[in-house]
Amino acid sequence: MSYVGPEFDPSQPPRRRIGRPLTVAVAALVPTCLAGWLVYQATSGSDGNEPARSLPASSSPSAERSTPSEAGPASPSKSDKGQEKDKEKGDDGKGDGNDSSTKSPTRRPAVDGPLKGKVVVVDPGHNTGNFRHTAEINRQVDIGTNRKECDTTGTSTNDGYTEATFTLDVARRLRTLLEKQGATVKFTQDGDRPWGPCVDERARIGNEARADAVVSIHADGSGAGNRGYHVILPAKVRGGAADTSPIVAPSRELGERIAGKFLSATGSAPSNYVGGGTGLDVRSDLGGLNLSTVPKVFIECGNMRDAKDAALLKSGEWRQKAARGISEGIGGFLRG
Repeated sequence: MSYVGPEFDPSQPPRRRIGRPLTVAVAALVPTCLAGWLVYQATSGSDGNEPARSLPASSSPSAERSTPSEAGPASPSKSDKGQEKDKEKGDDGKGDGNDSSTKSPTRRPAVDGPLKGKVVVVDPGHNTGNFRHTAEINRQVDIGTNRKECDTTGTSTNDGYTEATFTLDVARRLRTLLEKQGATVKFTQDGDRPWGPCVDERARIGNEARADAVVSIHADGSGAGNRGYHVILPAKVRGGAADTSPIVAPSRELGERIAGKFLSATGSAPSNYVGGGTGLDVRSDLGGLNLSTVPKVFIECGNMRDAKDAALLKSGEWRQKAARGISEGIGGFLRG
């Protein structure tokens, strides 16, 4: 058998001729290596001052896999899970997806500010999903004095910008402003329900929260040429479950303050078709007011069917002004 490899050189003399020199060389090398090893041990970090010679944790494949941001898609957030739950409840026939379990999670604690300790319920009028749930919103509910449909779709501009989209946007801007002043803000709906809630439930949400003030945000759908805002106040109503006697006076104060601040913040004039130029209107046919036991008003921020008003309502800059005017009115009322 023959072998040719890196350790075999046929041209070298037989091993027996170099046996003695090799033995001598090895014998000479052993003490040298032993001395070198002893020096290394004496100068190494065996006293604990030398950093460990292991890879940094971040360079370890297993460490990378354990870091959420490196592991690929993140787990669904609480809000994502809530949206998935809403879809399941609304679409699989196991529920209408419209109960309190679909409401937004509790928001962060109120900060210190002039409105600390005050509770404000903001009611974004209508719901963008009402168009798809006509049977549900058309059913009749008790508003104290009579019965009325649960809710409506609301109106829209001539080019399709819906009232429900407008009201939710202004409501969210308003919430931000109020929370910065320390108020606790609750919504009747935050785009988290397939439809509604009904007008009686909207009133009940404010009552159960024991709100210091409730504002329902709307935009009107009157004829072209009718312009401006107006605030709707509760009339004195007693009948069935309705008794607005205790809230008529404070609601008027709330409404007057909002009307004044809305004018100064937006530059919009009071309605030229409702309220005789005062920007105020009293009504007894709205379940959201009739069933309220806490100070509450509606505000119609403008007329979506008038081209000039519609241009304002579709402007994000103007909606911010509208939210500021409402916020300042609420703040003035709560501070007294």
